[in-house]
Amino acid sequence: MMKGVVFSLFGLILLMCACGNSQTKQDRGKATVQADTVKSYQGELSIIYPGKIKAASEVKLSFRVAGPIRAVLPEVGAFVKKGELIAEIDPRDYEIQLSATEAEYNQVKEEAGRVIELYKRGSVPANDYDKAVSGLKQITAKYNAHKNALADTRLTAPFDGYIQKKYYDSHETVSAGYPVVSMINSNYFDVDIDIPSSDFVRQGLFKSFSCTIDVFPGQVFPLELIEITRKANLNQLYRMRLRLKPVPGVDIAAGMSVNVTIEYNPNEEVLTVIPLSAMFEENGASAVWVYNPKTQSVTKRVIQLSRLLKTGELIVSEGLAAGEIVVSAGVHSLKEGMSVELLKPVSKTNIGKLL
Repeated sequence: MMKGVVFSLFGLILLMCACGNSQTKQDRGKATVQADTVKSYQGELSIIYPGKIKAASEVKLSFRVAGPIRAVLPEVGAFVKKGELIAEIDPRDYEIQLSATEAEYNQVKEEAGRVIELYKRGSVPANDYDKAVSGLKQITAKYNAHKNALADTRLTAPFDGYIQKKYYDSHETVSAGYPVVSMINSNYFDVDIDIPSSDFVRQGLFKSFSCTIDVFPGQVFPLELIEITRKANLNQLYRMRLRLKPVPGVDIAAGMSVNVTIEYNPNEEVLTVIPLSAMFEENGASAVWVYNPKTQSVTKRVIQLSRLLKTGELIVSEGLAAGEIVVSAGVHSLKEGMSVELLKPVSKTNIGKLL
């Protein structure tokens, strides 16, 4: 009897040890991971595209009249102000022409004035009056045309800018309408970038524009939107034109490379934020491990990334909802459905994380 009791106690002890060993193995197989709660993102977004500075307008200036050029004053690269004389045609012939027309104009005007006065008194027929008025209109138009022709022998700058190129020089004869010089407008510059259709369709969300110039590091220059073309080019990109105003003390020139930043508000879609360490790649797709508090296990979830923030966090456009829990450390050692234990947060009073 005593012997049977001893065997029963021995069996119970073995059973308890076996259960303890099984529980220990199960606990040891449960990975401990760090997790973070998915947050909602409500801030602004931005995209950056490379671009080039271009002259806002390069205008080819020409005379409205023909003749030998007396002088082309500014040199290539010179800065000229609006209204400043650029080139001049020898005005001799146009001065003689205007002088003769002016004498004829004064004579006809005087004669027509007498006929009009007599007509008012009823002393001349209506036919003479009509001829006098018609003759006065004709000579007035001729006089104004010759006066304008003389003024057109002077070519002035239509705006502040730089002389880009000279096509004629002094003592050469030029025909009307032929370019003499070309000017670049210095009041502003154009910045051209190409954007994909994904950004073209959300242009209504664009909020502000700015750029940095490679040769002026650390400086940010504001931009104004001019237009976005409605037709894509051969690369399925849409040309976007922005205006860059000159900055005092900064020698901006056409041809410089820039990086254009477009700030825009998020769409109605819900954007979320996760730590960069929570993301891993598998088969070319971005994914995270989502923790289920009820089952204390993880499930892989494919996500769509929007951009990386300067804080080291990722903005996710699809795949996650605010409040969910994702594993943020040890993601590469996990498997689908694996049971995990969350690492308890360190107490603020636990200096050195020793407890």
